Amino acid sequence: MGVGKFVSSSTFSVGSYGWDIRIYPDGWEEEDKAAYMSVFLCFCSGATTAVKVRYTFSLLGKDGKITTNLEGGTHTFRSVGTIRGWPRFTDKCELKELLLRDDDCFTIRCVLTVIKEPRTEDLSTTEVSVPQSDLHTHFANMLKDGLGVDVTFSVGGQLFTAHRCVLAARSSVFKAELFGPMKESTMKCIKIDDMEPSVFEALLHFIYTDSLPSDLDQDQNVELQHLLVAADRYGLERLKAMCQGKLCQKIDVQTVATTLALAEQHHAAQLKNACLRYLSSQEVLRAVKETDGFKHLTASCPWIMDILEKVAPPSGV
Repeated sequence: MGVGKFVSSSTFSVGSYGWDIRIYPDGWEEEDKAAYMSVFLCFCSGATTAVKVRYTFSLLGKDGKITTNLEGGTHTFRSVGTIRGWPRFTDKCELKELLLRDDDCFTIRCVLTVIKEPRTEDLSTTEVSVPQSDLHTHFANMLKDGLGVDVTFSVGGQLFTAHRCVLAARSSVFKAELFGPMKESTMKCIKIDDMEPSVFEALLHFIYTDSLPSDLDQDQNVELQHLLVAADRYGLERLKAMCQGKLCQKIDVQTVATTLALAEQHHAAQLKNACLRYLSSQEVLRAVKETDGFKHLTASCPWIMDILEKVAPPSGV
């Protein structure tokens, strides 16, 4: 790059002030004749008065081991634009050896502390630290403990208990089933067909906690697809969107066809668009046509061929 020329990190915030790190690969001063790499801390923004700091710079290899570690002590930055650091941070010969060993990579780490003057504070105006909400934990425990449950579901031969009011509050479909004119309140056990027990369990977990269960096997597209179907069935739009997001990340040659059919059947527009974007290449489309999923797609959604011809027209068209 030449002596005096630098590359800069993005600006980061410490103590409500803006800072960046500037690296001069060929040194800061002409007299060093590019024998050293220079590293400086620059005060970028945030104050009209002086700022006192303590900082340390470290040079790390790809393995995370520190090869150079220099402590700057305590310094005062008088104004925006001030820089402090080391013109001779590391010898260029040592740096070249590090780059050859670590695939042309190294890391500069800066530990920066802004030192502010102590001040007194009126305790009557002190902000109270409020704990994060743990409502979801209480609801999860309520489902797990079974205290006060008043409805039972039979899914694939397994029984699940729940609270009518919670289900009705979260799902308009459950509300109609449990409290509407066609309510099933008199039934001791409500049977649910066409759903795996593990999927219904995940559905209940979401209803009570507003999150996906941590043990859900998200590496398996089938599990997520079935959960999306269940979310659509019970009008849980947030859960449906979460499933769409996970499935969008798992689109490949083997899964795109069945995922597209699922998205079309359950009006999952974002997932459908992601599938069509993936199929927009003729090369990808040819590979997908060889899968069993594509045969299912053309059988269940024959009109899809018209769309595919538009998003991935044959060569020369």
